[in-house]
Amino acid sequence: MMAQGGGETVLVTGATGFVGSAVVRAALAAGFHVRALVRATSVRANLEGLRGIELVEGDLRDEPAVVRAVAGARFVFHVAADYRLWVPDPATLRAANVGGTEHVMRAALRHKVERVVYTSSVATLRVTPETRAASEDDALDEAEAIGAYKQSKVLAERLVERLVRTDGLPAVIVNPSTPIGARDIRPTPTGRVIVQAAKGAMPAFVDTGLNLVGVDDVARGHLQALEKGRLGERYILGGDNLSLQKLLLEIAALVDGRPPLFGLPRWPLVPLAWCAETVARFTGKEPFVTRDGLKMSRNRMFFSSEKAKRELGYSAQPHAHALAEALDWFRGAGYLR
Repeated sequence: MMAQGGGETVLVTGATGFVGSAVVRAALAAGFHVRALVRATSVRANLEGLRGIELVEGDLRDEPAVVRAVAGARFVFHVAADYRLWVPDPATLRAANVGGTEHVMRAALRHKVERVVYTSSVATLRVTPETRAASEDDALDEAEAIGAYKQSKVLAERLVERLVRTDGLPAVIVNPSTPIGARDIRPTPTGRVIVQAAKGAMPAFVDTGLNLVGVDDVARGHLQALEKGRLGERYILGGDNLSLQKLLLEIAALVDGRPPLFGLPRWPLVPLAWCAETVARFTGKEPFVTRDGLKMSRNRMFFSSEKAKRELGYSAQPHAHALAEALDWFRGAGYLR
């Protein structure tokens, strides 16, 4: 597997998104010709100013469009996903995350793509309330997954693994933890927490933990998986494990704001989450707090990237650097007014 692209064509799905646009930049830096699959309605600000990109319009749910996009590509990075933690109709998540993934993988088989890197998520891994960091061996079953998003990602990951075994799909799986950094345009659920905390709108916290990693480190991990990953294996692309309280304190220090005042038990937030979801069904806007989110927060979402370090040569900068980059970008983009 080549370390540099040499002008070879690589398809990136989800190229306008947070992680996808970082993968595009990493692939361009490695010398690849990047073909970006984008929806007609996608905001393309994350690709502005980049040269050497071939834009192809199409939707993951449109199998003929996916087949056309894959044709002629030597490699595929399937990054696209619907990562909303709450949707009015869970079927929309499955259509994008499971059905769309199957379209990409079968198109890769049809066109004899040399290697596919599938972007899964640590959402497919089992975590606990303790501080133990989960590894690639802690795979979830669909029945254990909390919420439609996690269930869809578990199903999609199992689909890729099955196609590797039964059809010889040349795929490597990467599981990013919680990426942060520049160009979080939507933003992601964690990006929303950073924005709200920086604006002083999160005076309290629940006792939970997460793993933060710079989005550019995740993108470089994709290129390392393309070059060195073993087919059918999964690799956690993570960074630092820390509590939500520590994250909020760090944000307050960086923006010279007020730190969180106290911790909250979860049970009083359940009625609030129910009300927020009810309102969201009418407004169409994703609620800031959800019942599934509260269930997930019972566990510390800590992860180990030792396998990726050992086999891929993966490394990640301290999360504080990526957090500062995220705040700088949110400030410059007008999110912190």
